[in-house]
Amino acid sequence: MALQAPEGTKDLLPDEAKFWAHFKATAADMFGRYGYVTIETPVFEQTELFVRGIGEATDVVSKEMFTAISGENLNKLLGGGTIKGKSRLSLRPEGTAGVVRAVVQHDLVPQGAAPAKLMYAGPMFRAERPQKGRQRQFNQVGVECLGAEDPSVDAEGIIMLMRFFAAIGIPVDATRLLVNSMGCEQCRPAYRDAVKAYMDAHADELCDECKRRAEINPLRAFDCKNPDCAAVMADAPKITEHLCDDCREHYDTVKAYLGGAGLSFEEDPKLVRGLDYYTRTVFEVQVTEGMGSQNAIGGGGRYDKLAEEVGGRPTPGFGFALGYERCALALQAAGYEFPAARRCDFFVACVDDSVRAEAFSLVQACRDAGLIGEMDHQHRSLKSQFKLADKLGAVVVAVLGPDELAAGQVKVRNMRTHQESAADLAGGSRSAERRIPSRLCWASWKPDSRQRAGGAIASKTTKAAERPPSLGRGRILLEAYHFPALRFLPSR
Repeated sequence: MALQAPEGTKDLLPDEAKFWAHFKATAADMFGRYGYVTIETPVFEQTELFVRGIGEATDVVSKEMFTAISGENLNKLLGGGTIKGKSRLSLRPEGTAGVVRAVVQHDLVPQGAAPAKLMYAGPMFRAERPQKGRQRQFNQVGVECLGAEDPSVDAEGIIMLMRFFAAIGIPVDATRLLVNSMGCEQCRPAYRDAVKAYMDAHADELCDECKRRAEINPLRAFDCKNPDCAAVMADAPKITEHLCDDCREHYDTVKAYLGGAGLSFEEDPKLVRGLDYYTRTVFEVQVTEGMGSQNAIGGGGRYDKLAEEVGGRPTPGFGFALGYERCALALQAAGYEFPAARRCDFFVACVDDSVRAEAFSLVQACRDAGLIGEMDHQHRSLKSQFKLADKLGAVVVAVLGPDELAAGQVKVRNMRTHQESAADLAGGSRSAERRIPSRLCWASWKPDSRQRAGGAIASKTTKAAERPPSLGRGRILLEAYHFPALRFLPSR
Protein backbone atom coordinates (compact mmCIF):
# COMPACT_ATOMS: atom_id res chain seq x y z
CA MET A 1 0.00 0.00 0.00
CA ALA A 2 1.36 3.42 -0.94
CA LEU A 3 2.22 5.77 1.91
CA GLN A 4 -0.30 8.50 2.60
CA ALA A 5 -0.25 11.87 4.36
CA PRO A 6 -0.47 11.61 8.17
CA GLU A 7 -3.93 11.68 9.70
CA GLY A 8 -5.17 15.21 10.23
CA THR A 9 -3.07 16.72 7.45
CA LYS A 10 -3.80 17.41 3.81
CA ASP A 11 -1.84 18.21 0.69
CA LEU A 12 -2.53 21.54 -0.95
CA LEU A 13 -2.64 20.44 -4.59
CA PRO A 14 -1.71 23.01 -7.26
CA ASP A 15 -5.14 24.64 -7.65
CA GLU A 16 -5.61 25.11 -3.91
CA ALA A 17 -1.94 26.00 -3.37
CA LYS A 18 -2.42 28.81 -5.87
CA PHE A 19 -5.46 30.02 -3.94
CA TRP A 20 -3.53 29.83 -0.63
CA ALA A 21 -0.89 32.07 -2.20
CA HIS A 22 -3.64 34.44 -3.33
CA PHE A 23 -5.15 34.30 0.17
CA LYS A 24 -1.85 35.36 1.74
CA ALA A 25 -1.24 38.04 -0.87
CA THR A 26 -4.71 39.50 -0.30
CA ALA A 27 -4.07 39.56 3.45
CA ALA A 28 -0.68 41.25 2.97
CA ASP A 29 -2.29 43.87 0.74
CA MET A 30 -5.26 44.54 3.03
CA PHE A 31 -3.32 44.52 6.29
CA GLY A 32 -0.51 46.51 4.70
CA ARG A 33 -2.94 49.39 4.22
CA TYR A 34 -3.16 49.54 8.01
CA GLY A 35 0.61 49.54 8.46
CA TYR A 36 1.22 45.83 9.14
CA VAL A 37 4.45 44.22 7.92
CA THR A 38 5.42 40.56 7.72
CA ILE A 39 7.33 38.65 10.38
CA GLU A 40 8.44 35.00 10.21
CA THR A 41 8.99 33.00 13.40
CA PRO A 42 10.06 29.35 13.88
CA VAL A 43 7.43 26.63 13.66
CA PHE A 44 8.73 25.26 16.97
CA GLU A 45 9.56 27.09 20.19
CA GLN A 46 10.56 26.20 23.72
CA THR A 47 7.60 24.48 25.33
CA GLU A 48 7.81 26.90 28.26
CA LEU A 49 6.79 29.78 25.96
CA PHE A 50 3.40 28.22 25.33
CA VAL A 51 2.95 27.05 28.95
CA ARG A 52 3.60 30.56 30.27
CA GLY A 53 1.94 32.44 27.43
CA ILE A 54 -1.15 30.40 26.57
CA GLY A 55 -1.80 28.85 29.98
CA GLU A 56 -1.09 25.41 31.39
CA ALA A 57 -4.79 24.77 32.08
CA THR A 58 -5.88 25.31 28.49
CA ASP A 59 -6.73 22.37 26.27
CA VAL A 60 -4.15 23.61 23.78
CA VAL A 61 -1.26 23.19 26.23
CA SER A 62 -2.53 20.30 28.32
CA LYS A 63 -3.80 18.09 25.50
CA GLU A 64 -3.06 19.32 22.01
CA MET A 65 0.58 20.37 21.67
CA PHE A 66 3.02 18.26 19.67
CA THR A 67 6.43 17.83 21.29
CA ALA A 68 9.50 17.99 19.09
CA ILE A 69 12.45 16.00 20.41
CA SER A 70 15.73 14.81 18.96
CA GLY A 71 16.61 11.13 18.87
CA GLU A 72 19.39 11.66 21.41
CA ASN A 73 17.10 13.37 23.90
CA LEU A 74 14.41 10.74 23.37
CA ASN A 75 16.91 8.04 24.31
CA LYS A 76 17.81 10.02 27.44
CA LEU A 77 14.20 10.17 28.54
CA LEU A 78 13.59 6.49 27.76
CA GLY A 79 16.66 5.68 29.83
CA GLY A 80 15.27 7.55 32.82
CA GLY A 81 17.36 10.67 32.31
CA THR A 82 16.34 14.32 31.97
CA ILE A 83 16.84 16.99 29.32
CA LYS A 84 17.42 20.72 29.68
CA GLY A 85 14.49 23.10 29.49
CA LYS A 86 15.81 24.70 26.32
CA SER A 87 15.66 21.28 24.64
CA ARG A 88 11.98 20.87 25.47
CA LEU A 89 10.45 22.03 22.21
CA SER A 90 6.91 22.07 20.85
CA LEU A 91 5.42 22.76 17.44
CA ARG A 92 3.55 26.05 17.58
CA PRO A 93 -0.20 25.59 18.23
CA GLU A 94 -0.85 29.28 17.48
CA GLY A 95 1.13 32.29 16.28
CA THR A 96 0.77 34.99 18.91
CA ALA A 97 3.15 33.66 21.55
CA GLY A 98 6.01 33.30 19.06
CA VAL A 99 5.51 36.80 17.67
CA VAL A 100 5.42 38.34 21.14
CA ARG A 101 8.56 36.40 22.05
CA ALA A 102 10.27 37.82 18.96
CA VAL A 103 9.14 41.36 19.83
CA VAL A 104 10.55 41.01 23.35
CA GLN A 105 13.78 39.30 22.23
CA HIS A 106 14.59 41.89 19.56
CA ASP A 107 13.14 44.90 21.42
CA LEU A 108 10.86 45.84 18.54
CA VAL A 109 8.86 48.19 20.77
CA PRO A 110 11.41 50.35 22.64
CA GLN A 111 9.95 52.74 25.16
CA GLY A 112 8.35 55.72 23.48
CA ALA A 113 8.33 54.07 20.05
CA ALA A 114 5.38 53.61 17.72
CA PRO A 115 3.51 50.31 18.04
CA ALA A 116 4.88 47.29 16.21
CA LYS A 117 2.31 46.11 13.67
CA LEU A 118 3.19 42.61 12.51
CA MET A 119 1.47 39.94 10.41
CA TYR A 120 2.27 36.29 9.79
CA ALA A 121 1.02 33.37 7.72
CA GLY A 122 1.86 29.70 7.98
CA PRO A 123 1.18 26.28 9.51
CA MET A 124 0.13 25.60 13.10
CA PHE A 125 -0.13 22.21 14.83
CA ARG A 126 -2.60 20.75 17.32
CA ALA A 127 -3.23 17.11 18.25
CA GLU A 128 -6.98 17.29 17.78
CA ARG A 129 -9.42 14.70 16.51
CA PRO A 130 -9.51 15.35 12.75
CA GLN A 131 -12.85 16.39 11.32
CA LYS A 132 -14.22 18.80 8.78
CA GLY A 133 -12.70 22.19 9.46
CA ARG A 134 -10.33 20.85 12.13
CA GLN A 135 -6.90 19.43 11.28
CA ARG A 136 -3.70 18.61 13.11
CA GLN A 137 -1.70 20.79 10.75
CA PHE A 138 -3.60 23.86 9.61
CA ASN A 139 -2.76 27.26 8.17
CA GLN A 140 -3.42 30.59 9.80
CA VAL A 141 -2.99 34.23 8.90
CA GLY A 142 -2.73 36.58 11.85
CA VAL A 143 -1.72 40.04 13.02
CA GLU A 144 -0.31 41.40 16.26
CA CYS A 145 -0.13 45.06 17.30
CA LEU A 146 2.08 45.65 20.32
CA GLY A 147 2.68 48.94 22.11
CA ALA A 148 -0.76 50.64 22.14
CA GLU A 149 -3.68 50.08 24.50
CA ASP A 150 -6.17 52.53 23.00
CA PRO A 151 -9.52 50.94 22.04
CA SER A 152 -9.08 52.34 18.53
CA VAL A 153 -6.46 49.61 17.94
CA ASP A 154 -9.01 46.91 18.82
CA ALA A 155 -11.70 48.41 16.59
CA GLU A 156 -9.25 48.99 13.73
CA GLY A 157 -8.17 45.35 13.84
CA ILE A 158 -11.74 44.03 13.81
CA ILE A 159 -12.73 46.34 10.95
CA MET A 160 -9.62 45.32 9.02
CA LEU A 161 -10.47 41.64 9.40
CA MET A 162 -14.03 42.15 8.17
CA ARG A 163 -12.68 44.09 5.18
CA PHE A 164 -10.38 41.15 4.43
CA PHE A 165 -13.22 38.63 4.50
CA ALA A 166 -15.12 40.76 2.00
CA ALA A 167 -12.04 41.07 -0.21
CA ILE A 168 -11.47 37.31 -0.28
CA GLY A 169 -15.10 36.64 -1.21
CA ILE A 170 -16.88 36.08 2.11
CA PRO A 171 -19.54 38.81 2.29
CA VAL A 172 -20.17 40.55 5.58
CA ASP A 173 -23.87 39.65 5.48
CA ALA A 174 -22.90 35.94 5.51
CA THR A 175 -21.00 36.34 8.77
CA ARG A 176 -21.75 37.08 12.40
CA LEU A 177 -19.42 39.21 14.52
CA LEU A 178 -19.46 38.45 18.26
CA VAL A 179 -17.77 40.78 20.79
CA ASN A 180 -17.19 40.75 24.53
CA SER A 181 -14.84 42.07 27.19
CA MET A 182 -12.82 39.77 29.46
CA GLY A 183 -12.08 42.53 31.96
CA CYS A 184 -8.65 43.12 33.45
CA GLU A 185 -6.59 42.08 36.47
CA GLN A 186 -8.57 44.55 38.58
CA CYS A 187 -12.08 43.25 37.89
CA ARG A 188 -11.65 39.73 36.55
CA PRO A 189 -10.59 38.01 39.82
CA ALA A 190 -13.90 38.86 41.52
CA TYR A 191 -15.74 37.66 38.44
CA ARG A 192 -13.78 34.39 38.40
CA ASP A 193 -14.76 33.85 42.03
CA ALA A 194 -18.41 34.47 41.19
CA VAL A 195 -18.30 31.97 38.35
CA LYS A 196 -16.52 29.39 40.50
CA ALA A 197 -19.14 29.75 43.22
CA TYR A 198 -21.86 29.25 40.64
CA MET A 199 -20.12 26.15 39.24
CA ASP A 200 -19.63 24.69 42.72
CA ALA A 201 -23.36 25.09 43.32
CA HIS A 202 -24.08 23.17 40.09
CA ALA A 203 -21.20 20.70 40.26
CA ASP A 204 -23.44 17.66 39.93
CA GLU A 205 -24.64 18.97 36.55
CA LEU A 206 -21.17 19.52 35.08
CA CYS A 207 -18.83 17.12 33.27
CA ASP A 208 -15.61 15.99 34.94
CA GLU A 209 -13.56 18.32 32.75
CA CYS A 210 -15.56 21.36 33.84
CA LYS A 211 -15.20 20.32 37.47
CA ARG A 212 -11.44 20.38 36.91
CA ARG A 213 -11.70 23.74 35.17
CA ALA A 214 -13.60 25.16 38.14
CA GLU A 215 -10.48 24.70 40.24
CA ILE A 216 -7.96 25.99 37.70
CA ASN A 217 -9.73 28.48 35.42
CA PRO A 218 -13.52 28.49 35.76
CA LEU A 219 -13.99 30.84 32.78
CA ARG A 220 -12.87 28.02 30.47
CA ALA A 221 -16.16 26.23 31.24
CA PHE A 222 -17.92 28.70 28.93
CA ASP A 223 -16.05 26.97 26.08
CA CYS A 224 -17.26 23.46 26.95
CA LYS A 225 -18.95 21.68 24.04
CA ASN A 226 -20.97 19.38 26.33
CA PRO A 227 -24.66 20.39 25.84
CA ASP A 228 -25.45 19.87 29.54
CA CYS A 229 -22.56 22.09 30.61
CA ALA A 230 -23.53 24.71 28.04
CA ALA A 231 -27.06 24.80 29.47
CA VAL A 232 -25.72 25.26 33.00
CA MET A 233 -23.23 27.98 32.03
CA ALA A 234 -25.90 29.91 30.13
CA ASP A 235 -27.21 31.15 33.49
CA ALA A 236 -23.78 31.83 35.01
CA PRO A 237 -22.84 35.38 36.07
CA LYS A 238 -21.98 37.64 33.12
CA ILE A 239 -18.65 39.43 32.85
CA THR A 240 -20.33 42.60 31.60
CA GLU A 241 -21.96 42.92 35.02
CA HIS A 242 -18.57 42.88 36.76
CA LEU A 243 -16.40 45.17 34.61
CA CYS A 244 -14.51 47.97 36.33
CA ASP A 245 -15.06 51.52 35.11
CA ASP A 246 -11.93 51.55 32.92
CA CYS A 247 -12.80 48.25 31.24
CA ARG A 248 -16.39 49.31 30.70
CA GLU A 249 -15.26 52.57 29.09
CA HIS A 250 -12.78 50.69 26.89
CA TYR A 251 -15.46 48.20 25.81
CA ASP A 252 -18.02 50.92 25.12
CA THR A 253 -15.50 52.83 23.00
CA VAL A 254 -14.67 49.76 20.91
CA LYS A 255 -18.37 49.21 20.25
CA ALA A 256 -18.82 52.86 19.32
CA TYR A 257 -15.99 52.65 16.78
CA LEU A 258 -17.46 49.49 15.26
CA GLY A 259 -20.90 51.04 15.00
CA GLY A 260 -19.45 54.19 13.49
CA ALA A 261 -17.78 52.06 10.81
CA GLY A 262 -21.14 50.53 9.92
CA LEU A 263 -20.35 47.06 11.28
CA SER A 264 -23.13 45.00 12.80
CA PHE A 265 -22.14 42.95 15.85
CA GLU A 266 -23.63 40.92 18.66
CA GLU A 267 -22.55 41.12 22.28
CA ASP A 268 -21.91 37.66 23.68
CA PRO A 269 -21.03 37.68 27.41
CA LYS A 270 -20.14 33.98 27.23
CA LEU A 271 -17.43 34.55 24.62
CA VAL A 272 -14.10 33.92 26.35
CA ARG A 273 -11.90 32.52 23.54
CA GLY A 274 -9.70 29.50 24.21
CA LEU A 275 -6.46 31.01 25.49
CA ASP A 276 -5.66 32.43 28.91
CA TYR A 277 -3.74 35.52 27.80
CA TYR A 278 -6.76 37.57 26.69
CA THR A 279 -7.76 40.75 28.55
CA ARG A 280 -10.55 43.19 27.79
CA THR A 281 -11.66 42.95 24.14
CA VAL A 282 -12.33 39.52 22.66
CA PHE A 283 -14.18 38.80 19.42
CA GLU A 284 -15.03 36.00 17.03
CA VAL A 285 -16.28 35.89 13.43
CA GLN A 286 -18.60 33.06 12.43
CA VAL A 287 -20.23 32.13 9.14
CA THR A 288 -23.97 31.75 9.33
CA GLU A 289 -24.51 28.84 6.93
CA GLY A 290 -22.82 25.73 5.55
CA MET A 291 -20.24 25.09 8.30
CA GLY A 292 -22.11 23.32 11.09
CA SER A 293 -20.52 23.58 14.55
CA GLN A 294 -17.08 24.46 13.12
CA ASN A 295 -18.30 27.85 11.96
CA ALA A 296 -15.70 30.16 13.52
CA ILE A 297 -13.39 31.49 10.79
CA GLY A 298 -11.42 34.03 12.80
CA GLY A 299 -11.11 35.78 16.13
CA GLY A 300 -8.83 37.33 18.67
CA GLY A 301 -8.59 40.11 21.19
CA ARG A 302 -6.40 42.10 23.54
CA TYR A 303 -3.55 40.63 25.61
CA ASP A 304 -1.94 43.38 27.69
CA LYS A 305 0.05 41.05 29.99
CA LEU A 306 1.49 38.52 27.54
CA ALA A 307 4.79 40.35 26.97
CA GLU A 308 5.45 40.28 30.70
CA GLU A 309 4.60 36.58 30.86
CA VAL A 310 7.40 35.81 28.38
CA GLY A 311 9.95 37.99 30.18
CA GLY A 312 9.49 41.41 28.61
CA ARG A 313 8.52 44.83 29.90
CA PRO A 314 4.81 45.71 30.17
CA THR A 315 3.60 46.04 26.57
CA PRO A 316 -0.09 46.14 25.63
CA GLY A 317 -1.07 44.04 22.65
CA PHE A 318 -3.95 43.17 20.36
CA GLY A 319 -4.20 40.55 17.64
CA PHE A 320 -6.26 38.01 15.77
CA ALA A 321 -5.88 34.92 13.64
CA LEU A 322 -8.04 33.44 10.91
CA GLY A 323 -8.03 29.87 9.73
CA TYR A 324 -7.36 29.36 6.04
CA GLU A 325 -9.04 25.94 5.88
CA ARG A 326 -12.20 27.23 7.56
CA CYS A 327 -12.33 30.19 5.18
CA ALA A 328 -11.85 27.86 2.19
CA LEU A 329 -14.74 25.69 3.41
CA ALA A 330 -16.93 28.77 3.81
CA LEU A 331 -16.13 29.85 0.25
CA GLN A 332 -16.78 26.38 -1.15
CA ALA A 333 -20.09 26.23 0.71
CA ALA A 334 -21.01 29.42 -1.11
CA GLY A 335 -20.19 27.82 -4.48
CA TYR A 336 -16.63 29.06 -4.95
CA GLU A 337 -14.27 26.89 -7.03
CA PHE A 338 -10.50 27.19 -6.91
CA PRO A 339 -9.13 28.63 -10.15
CA ALA A 340 -6.91 26.38 -12.23
CA ALA A 341 -3.27 26.70 -11.22
CA ARG A 342 -1.87 25.94 -14.65
CA ARG A 343 -2.03 28.58 -17.34
CA CYS A 344 -0.59 28.14 -20.83
CA ASP A 345 -0.44 31.06 -23.28
CA PHE A 346 1.20 29.12 -26.09
CA PHE A 347 2.45 25.68 -27.08
CA VAL A 348 5.15 25.03 -29.68
CA ALA A 349 4.55 21.81 -31.60
CA CYS A 350 7.26 20.11 -33.66
CA VAL A 351 6.38 18.39 -36.93
CA ASP A 352 9.44 16.17 -36.45
CA ASP A 353 12.60 16.02 -34.37
CA SER A 354 14.70 17.88 -36.96
CA VAL A 355 13.26 21.20 -35.74
CA ARG A 356 13.32 20.41 -32.04
CA ALA A 357 16.37 22.58 -31.30
CA GLU A 358 14.80 25.62 -33.01
CA ALA A 359 11.47 24.97 -31.27
CA PHE A 360 13.29 24.80 -27.95
CA SER A 361 14.93 28.20 -28.61
CA LEU A 362 11.57 29.67 -29.64
CA VAL A 363 9.91 28.52 -26.42
CA GLN A 364 12.72 30.03 -24.36
CA ALA A 365 12.49 33.35 -26.21
CA CYS A 366 8.76 33.58 -25.61
CA ARG A 367 9.21 32.78 -21.92
CA ASP A 368 11.93 35.41 -21.64
CA ALA A 369 9.39 37.89 -23.01
CA GLY A 370 6.95 37.02 -20.21
CA LEU A 371 4.69 34.43 -21.81
CA ILE A 372 3.80 31.10 -20.19
CA GLY A 373 4.37 28.26 -22.61
CA GLU A 374 5.20 24.62 -23.12
CA MET A 375 6.51 22.19 -25.69
CA ASP A 376 6.54 18.43 -26.00
CA HIS A 377 9.34 16.63 -24.15
CA GLN A 378 8.29 13.07 -24.98
CA HIS A 379 8.58 12.97 -28.80
CA ARG A 380 4.84 12.70 -29.36
CA SER A 381 3.25 12.73 -32.78
CA LEU A 382 1.93 16.08 -34.03
CA LYS A 383 -1.64 14.94 -33.36
CA SER A 384 -0.74 13.96 -29.80
CA GLN A 385 1.00 17.29 -29.29
CA PHE A 386 -2.21 19.11 -30.19
CA LYS A 387 -4.09 16.96 -27.68
CA LEU A 388 -1.52 17.83 -25.03
CA ALA A 389 -1.77 21.54 -25.87
CA ASP A 390 -5.55 21.36 -25.53
CA LYS A 391 -5.24 19.55 -22.19
CA LEU A 392 -2.88 22.27 -20.94
CA GLY A 393 -5.34 24.95 -22.00
CA ALA A 394 -3.00 26.56 -24.52
CA VAL A 395 -4.52 29.58 -26.20
CA VAL A 396 -2.47 29.19 -29.36
CA VAL A 397 -0.26 26.49 -30.84
CA ALA A 398 2.74 27.44 -32.95
CA VAL A 399 3.58 24.61 -35.37
CA LEU A 400 7.19 24.42 -36.52
CA GLY A 401 8.35 21.98 -39.21
CA PRO A 402 11.12 21.76 -41.84
CA ASP A 403 9.00 23.61 -44.41
CA GLU A 404 8.05 26.40 -42.00
CA LEU A 405 11.63 26.74 -40.83
CA ALA A 406 12.92 26.98 -44.40
CA ALA A 407 10.37 29.73 -45.11
CA GLY A 408 11.29 31.59 -41.92
CA GLN A 409 7.77 31.25 -40.63
CA VAL A 410 5.72 29.47 -37.98
CA LYS A 411 2.12 28.30 -38.39
CA VAL A 412 -0.16 29.55 -35.61
CA ARG A 413 -3.47 27.94 -34.69
CA ASN A 414 -6.00 29.60 -32.41
CA MET A 415 -7.22 26.78 -30.20
CA ARG A 416 -10.61 28.40 -29.67
CA THR A 417 -11.57 29.12 -33.26
CA HIS A 418 -9.17 26.67 -34.95
CA GLN A 419 -8.21 29.42 -37.38
CA GLU A 420 -4.67 29.22 -38.67
CA SER A 421 -2.30 31.93 -39.88
CA ALA A 422 1.38 32.28 -40.63
CA ALA A 423 3.77 34.48 -38.64
CA ASP A 424 7.30 35.48 -39.51
CA LEU A 425 10.07 33.86 -37.50
CA ALA A 426 13.07 36.13 -36.89
CA GLY A 427 16.54 34.86 -37.75
CA GLY A 428 18.61 32.93 -35.25
CA SER A 429 21.43 35.45 -35.13
CA ARG A 430 19.27 38.23 -33.66
CA SER A 431 18.46 38.95 -30.04
CA ALA A 432 16.07 36.81 -28.02
CA GLU A 433 13.32 39.37 -28.42
CA ARG A 434 13.59 39.25 -32.23
CA ARG A 435 13.44 35.47 -32.24
CA ILE A 436 9.81 35.70 -31.07
CA PRO A 437 7.22 35.57 -33.86
CA SER A 438 6.35 39.10 -34.89
CA ARG A 439 8.40 40.45 -32.02
CA LEU A 440 5.90 39.35 -29.40
CA CYS A 441 6.69 40.91 -26.06
CA TRP A 442 5.23 42.06 -22.75
CA ALA A 443 5.09 45.44 -21.09
CA SER A 444 4.06 46.55 -17.65
CA TRP A 445 0.82 48.44 -17.42
CA LYS A 446 -1.78 48.85 -14.69
CA PRO A 447 -5.18 49.29 -16.32
CA ASP A 448 -8.11 51.13 -14.85
CA SER A 449 -10.63 48.44 -13.90
CA ARG A 450 -13.38 50.54 -15.50
CA GLN A 451 -11.70 50.44 -18.94
CA ARG A 452 -12.78 47.80 -21.42
CA ALA A 453 -11.26 47.77 -24.89
CA GLY A 454 -13.15 45.03 -26.71
CA GLY A 455 -10.08 43.02 -27.68
CA ALA A 456 -8.04 45.74 -29.40
CA ILE A 457 -4.36 44.96 -29.83
CA ALA A 458 -2.16 47.34 -27.84
CA SER A 459 1.13 48.93 -28.74
CA LYS A 460 3.45 51.13 -26.73
CA THR A 461 1.72 54.17 -28.20
CA THR A 462 -1.85 52.95 -27.73
CA LYS A 463 -3.96 55.15 -25.51
CA ALA A 464 -4.99 53.61 -22.20
CA ALA A 465 -8.68 53.54 -23.12
CA GLU A 466 -7.87 51.49 -26.25
CA ARG A 467 -5.85 48.84 -24.45
CA PRO A 468 -7.22 45.33 -23.88
CA PRO A 469 -8.10 43.96 -20.43
CA SER A 470 -5.16 43.00 -18.23
CA LEU A 471 -3.62 39.54 -18.43
CA GLY A 472 -2.77 39.00 -14.79
CA ARG A 473 -0.96 41.33 -12.43
CA GLY A 474 -1.57 44.30 -14.69
CA ARG A 475 0.52 42.97 -17.61
CA ILE A 476 -0.85 43.00 -21.12
CA LEU A 477 0.19 41.38 -24.34
CA LEU A 478 1.90 43.74 -26.77
CA GLU A 479 1.97 42.99 -30.48
CA ALA A 480 4.30 45.40 -32.21
CA TYR A 481 3.67 44.08 -35.71
CA HIS A 482 1.22 41.22 -36.18
CA PHE A 483 0.56 37.63 -34.95
CA PRO A 484 -3.24 37.92 -35.12
CA ALA A 485 -4.03 34.62 -33.39
CA LEU A 486 -2.83 36.10 -30.10
CA ARG A 487 -5.47 38.81 -30.12
CA PHE A 488 -7.76 36.06 -28.76
CA LEU A 489 -5.78 35.59 -25.54
CA PRO A 490 -8.33 35.78 -22.71
CA SER A 491 -8.23 38.47 -20.08
CA ARG A 492 -7.15 37.25 -16.63
